[in-house]
Amino acid sequence: MELYFMEPKKLVEEQFLQLYGEKPQKFFMSPGRVNLIGEHTDYNGGYVFPCALDFGTYGAAARRDDHLIRLASGNITQGCDVSLDDIHYKAEHGWANYPKGVVFEFLKLGHKIGGFSLFMWGNIPNASGLSSSASIEMLTAMAINELYDCGLSTKEMVLLCQRVENQFMGVNCGIMDQYAVAFGKKDHAILLNCQAPSHEYVPLDLGDYLIMIANTKAKRGLADTKYNERRAECETAAKILGTKDLCGLDIPSFEAKKHLITDPIILKRASHAVYENARTVEAVKVLNAGDLQTFGKMMNESHISLRDLYEVTGDELDALVEAAWKVDGVLGSRMTGAGFGGCTVSILHKSAVDNFKETVGKEYSAKTGLTADFYVANVGDGTREI
Repeated sequence: MELYFMEPKKLVEEQFLQLYGEKPQKFFMSPGRVNLIGEHTDYNGGYVFPCALDFGTYGAAARRDDHLIRLASGNITQGCDVSLDDIHYKAEHGWANYPKGVVFEFLKLGHKIGGFSLFMWGNIPNASGLSSSASIEMLTAMAINELYDCGLSTKEMVLLCQRVENQFMGVNCGIMDQYAVAFGKKDHAILLNCQAPSHEYVPLDLGDYLIMIANTKAKRGLADTKYNERRAECETAAKILGTKDLCGLDIPSFEAKKHLITDPIILKRASHAVYENARTVEAVKVLNAGDLQTFGKMMNESHISLRDLYEVTGDELDALVEAAWKVDGVLGSRMTGAGFGGCTVSILHKSAVDNFKETVGKEYSAKTGLTADFYVANVGDGTREI
């Protein structure tokens, strides 16, 4: 256990040497991400507003002279060795399917890569909704790209990793997670147009306020299934309304056409997507104007929409958010990520941190029987060689 108090680069170097009997050639860091506002809009062709975190996944890698891919983790005892000639999804490989999927995509693109050894260790909480999978994917993509001089741009790697989620892992996600992980910038959030995709950086100058993440610690067994279900519902709505993407409609256009949707469930899903997209664009404007109070209110509105219209929050996320709303110094709080467990994100005054942890923690535990984890979110850079 002493290893986990080491500096992360030193940790992965020592573990790599111990496992593989040689020193790594390259080191990488790939962050987690949190989305401040704009949820379930990315695959609907809309805007999102995430930022990369200053913690994530660390990796050590080296080329091999054969066709063997060796994958190991300092967080999970299970790893695997696979041949480049036998890359396909296997449920028993667990987390290792993410890097395997990245290898599969490089091969599908025709890149002449050989074997490699890769050891990873991360400090993103498991199943927290802070994009540990995208972090692993982007780290693997950069490692392969650098080890074998494949020449892919950052955006090309982002798209490659999204295909891993969609086609190899079977999760029909949008582009936000991989994009935020790859393009993160210290002390900045990213206004991402998911349809293009293109982005602009927005300085996160919160003054006396900070970003607090709270982890429900709830199991997220429904997340992938319900995620795909929600996307299918939105695709149905878009087809009825005659648009490629729901978020391509502004609010007046949607209001003029929404009578065409006769299924009340489909109408709720579409209403969330359209209004959440408009809310995200406006929220960035008010943040740029220094109006943190209004930004916080829009975070609250986002959660209510996700709870009542999109129905992806669940008891645990609602309990955390509702407790946070009662704390003096909290400007706004909402779920972040896919939902059905995972994390909330709150904007609160620096002086309120201790009270927030104590009062929200007690109320959450009383309602759910679970113990939440809390951490201040420092905003960091994207996936990189270290």
